[in-house]
Amino acid sequence: MRIIFGLVLVLGIGLAGFAVYMAQNYIGQTQAALAAERAARVPPVETVEVFVANKRVRYGQRLTPGDVKTVEWPKTAVPAGTFTSREALFPENAAGPRTVLRAMEPNEPIMAIKVTAPGQNAGVTSQLQRGMRAFTIQVNVTTGVAGFLRPTDRVDIFWTGRTSAGEITRLIETGVRVIAIDQSADQDRETRAQIARNITVEATPEQAASLAQAQATGRLSLSLVGVEDDSISEAVQIDQRRLLGIELQERAPVERPQVCTIRTRRGNDVVEIPIPCTN
Repeated sequence: MRIIFGLVLVLGIGLAGFAVYMAQNYIGQTQAALAAERAARVPPVETVEVFVANKRVRYGQRLTPGDVKTVEWPKTAVPAGTFTSREALFPENAAGPRTVLRAMEPNEPIMAIKVTAPGQNAGVTSQLQRGMRAFTIQVNVTTGVAGFLRPTDRVDIFWTGRTSAGEITRLIETGVRVIAIDQSADQDRETRAQIARNITVEATPEQAASLAQAQATGRLSLSLVGVEDDSISEAVQIDQRRLLGIELQERAPVERPQVCTIRTRRGNDVVEIPIPCTN
């Protein structure tokens, strides 16, 4: 009897183990099928190789092949101007290496706006757009926005001088781009305020001539424009009367009494004698 009970117990344990094995196998197959279905639903992301910095690079540093590497980047999310080929980034027979214009962190894409053309230095000329000129404005702590300006900032320019109507302040240029401060075009200069003596801006030849005339005949002051401000400033002119709220009143004409005279000769002299007016 005990032998039969033992056989039944062993058979039961074997059937239970077989049931657990079959259940695990079924669950595994089901999970694999679900994973395959999910993968089939998600379209594959198309990627492209882009060049990124493999270490931190600073303004003015020469960019060499040892400073970059390639990574896979989603093709639809590649920033405009990113280098995707070695021939474009390091062209053969180039006049020299590119120079870094903006500091870049590791794995940051190398973009055309962050480096100069091959063989070009990171100076003011590399910041000028086609047809534009560099013009320098002398400033101080007051007229230079207390030293808070940085390259790529935009400013409005005011002229203060004396005219026939008195001293006035007039807005003469709006949204002018700053390209250098003193002798530096570094866009990553220290964020703390530094008092500058010269601000170099980007201007058309006509604007440069206008600014030269304004600087020779009066004082120029700068006003910083907000980063996201796309408004266009209207014509502004302030004189002392408008500043103090003094209205210029026209004088009423003074009425003078009408005088009638007649002329008569007395000897060699001609005299006028007043008489009553008849009209």
